[in-house]
Amino acid sequence: MDDEISLASMTIIANSGDARSFAFQALKEAKAGNFEKAEELLSKSEEVAHVAHKAQTELLFKEANGEKQEINVLLVHAQDHFMTSMLAYELIKEIIFLYKKLYGYEKQNEN
Repeated sequence: MDDEISLASMTIIANSGDARSFAFQALKEAKAGNFEKAEELLSKSEEVAHVAHKAQTELLFKEANGEKQEINVLLVHAQDHFMTSMLAYELIKEIIFLYKKLYGYEKQNEN
């Protein structure tokens, strides 16, 4: 297996996992009404997801430039892990928004 593909795959997997974990931690904080902490954790989630996305994008650019990439189970798993993490992040972000409305957080911060 190509070492570059393996490294990119592991970078995507590790950072996607961290992004998902931070997002679920943010949801837990929001459920408890700790919205500042939830926002901080969402930001951390975005930061590490960006690292995973950068690794994915580098592979895509190489492929687009005619450099054929080896497709293997590890890379497929990495892509699946990344997309699942991104979906979880987006849904959790929306749920946190709803918790803020439920707690009246938005109205408190508008004044």
